[in-house]
Amino acid sequence: SAANTHDSLALEPLVRSIPPIRSRRGPRRRRPAKLHGDKGYDYPHLRAFLRGRGITPRIARRGIESSQRLGRHRWVVERTVSWLAGCRRLHRRYERRADHFASFVAIAAALICYRRLTK
Repeated sequence: SAANTHDSLALEPLVRSIPPIRSRRGPRRRRPAKLHGDKGYDYPHLRAFLRGRGITPRIARRGIESSQRLGRHRWVVERTVSWLAGCRRLHRRYERRADHFASFVAIAAALICYRRLTK
């Protein structure tokens, strides 16, 4: 998305694009059970959208709750994004085609996993 758009505008297309989750036993889950978000996603229409899809929203409410409780889950995502940003090719998007960029992200994720497993 563009740099000057609010993150909350990208939540609905992102949730719609999540592929079915594979499970070892039983029927496939079609969606995640819950979604964690900070105060930037605290809008009634987003909460209703998530509930309509059967996803429990775990979003800090503006002016009521602290974001401290979400920090336990949020730092995992931010740490992973910072690892990906450490790859020079991904720090700035040099690729014009989205499929090339996605391929480089997959290669970087594989290298990060390999490095973590060899430690």
